Amino acid sequence: MEILLVGVILLYILQKNKKIDTGKFIKDNGNWIKRFKESDYDFLVRSKYGEDVDPDALFEKRIQNAFIVTVVVIFIFLTQLSFINVIAALVVGYIVYKSGYSSLKSFYKAHLHEINLQLPYFLKNMEVLAQHYTIPVSLAKSIETSPEVFKAGLRKMVARINDGDSTVEPYMDFAKEYPVNDSMRMMRLLYRLGLGSQENKHEQLVMFSRSVSALQNKAREIRYKERLNKMENKTMIMLGAVGGGTMILLLFAMLQQF
Repeated sequence: MEILLVGVILLYILQKNKKIDTGKFIKDNGNWIKRFKESDYDFLVRSKYGEDVDPDALFEKRIQNAFIVTVVVIFIFLTQLSFINVIAALVVGYIVYKSGYSSLKSFYKAHLHEINLQLPYFLKNMEVLAQHYTIPVSLAKSIETSPEVFKAGLRKMVARINDGDSTVEPYMDFAKEYPVNDSMRMMRLLYRLGLGSQENKHEQLVMFSRSVSALQNKAREIRYKERLNKMENKTMIMLGAVGGGTMILLLFAMLQQF
C-alpha cells in the first residue's frame, strides 16, 4: 500500500512538473492513437452532449485515464511484478478505456425510443420545406431547427450530397445511424422526392405527406399509451399504499383490543 501511495504521488508530481505529460504525448501521437477510436464515437458523443463538444478532446481524456489507471495497477503489483500482473494491468486499463464508449452506447440505445418519437416531426418540417426548395436545400435548411440528435447526421448527409454523391447512399447511411421505425422507408421516399420532376413533385409530396402523417399518428398513440401506463402505475401504487395503510391500521386496532 505504501508503494502505491508513493507511486501515485510521484506520478502526480511528474505530471505537475511536466516531466511526464500524457496529454502532450497523446496529441503528438494523435494520428496513431485515433486508430483505436470507434467509428461511431464522434456521432455518439454529439448525440449525448450536442454539437459544441469536441469528441477528440473527450477521446484523448479516455486514453489518458486508461493510461493512468494502468500505471496505478502496475504500482499495486510492483512488489510481485510478473507478466500475468502486467497483462492484468493492461486489461484493467482497457476496461476503463472501453467504459467511456460503453456508457455512450448505452445512452444512445436508451434514447432510441425518444429518437423514434422525434423523427416524424423532423420529417414534417422537411415536408414543409420541400414545397419551396429542392431536397438538398431543404435538408440544409432543416439542420438548425431539427432535434439536436439529428444535426450531426444531417450535416454529414448534406456534405456528401453537396460533394456530388447523387445516389441513395447518403440517405441510407443517415437511416442506419438512426435505426428506428420506418427510417429506411422514409429516407427512400425523401430520395425519390428529390429525383422527381417538377410535374410529379406535387403527387410525390402528397404521398410523402401521408406517410409522415401516419408516423405522427403512431407517435401520438405511443405517447398516449405511455401516459396511460404511467397513470395506471401511479394509481396502482396509490391503491397499494392506501390498502396497505388501511390493513396496518386495522391490525393495530385489533391488537389494541387484546
